[in-house]
Amino acid sequence: MFGLFKKRVKEPSIDFSSIATDMHSHIIPNIDDGAPNLEASLAMARKYVSLGFKKVIATPHVMADFYRNTPDTINKGLDVLREGLLQNEINLEVEAAAEYYFDETFMNKLNRKEVLGFGNNYLLFELSYINQPPNLLDVLFKIQDSGFYPVLAHPERYPYYHGSIENYHQIKEYGCFLQLNTISLTGYYGKGVKNTAESLVDHNCISFLGSDMHHLRHAQALKESLNSSRVEKLIAQGQLNNLLL
Repeated sequence: MFGLFKKRVKEPSIDFSSIATDMHSHIIPNIDDGAPNLEASLAMARKYVSLGFKKVIATPHVMADFYRNTPDTINKGLDVLREGLLQNEINLEVEAAAEYYFDETFMNKLNRKEVLGFGNNYLLFELSYINQPPNLLDVLFKIQDSGFYPVLAHPERYPYYHGSIENYHQIKEYGCFLQLNTISLTGYYGKGVKNTAESLVDHNCISFLGSDMHHLRHAQALKESLNSSRVEKLIAQGQLNNLLL
């Protein structure tokens, strides 16, 4: 009976085919907090295809205390995923990079060239959700000196930057690209994150859209995001760097 009163989600009139590539995904099996096994990876892959994506760049977490992934472990996981896609006839191209946590080991990896970038030498990294890094701008310079273009993952999710669009403009002025989690625009992470995400779009701060997909709940939210006027705006503008990957 109560099922009669469930909120009906409008079927989107657009998909992600015009940007083609998702550059932030946790689709490689059994390597971080994303897909726990190949079956889950393949289910995610099918969702990507249904949403219009042609290519996915897997970006497993690299964190000193939790996910000690290396280029070798990531590429081995990529091989498993590619074989699974081939055997199951899922037409989705996959590549691998990583999402580097801004911790005490990050700079060491960068100095030793033990990092995986994507596209034209873009390097994806994330920050603490609790503590603002005191030396972010210095590190942005070091990333660029190492031959990479820094890409900050989901900037809308760091509460210490909320409240002033100038925080984000400053990061961009230091040569850092900003990657929005598309589902932030649905309110998936809360109202504060949604409001900040909308402001970033309205002020033309976003260079990349990424799903940050870990599981099928994210896939459902990603589909719902296609009903967002901001997602429609970003796709229609044709200025996202996803198009170049």
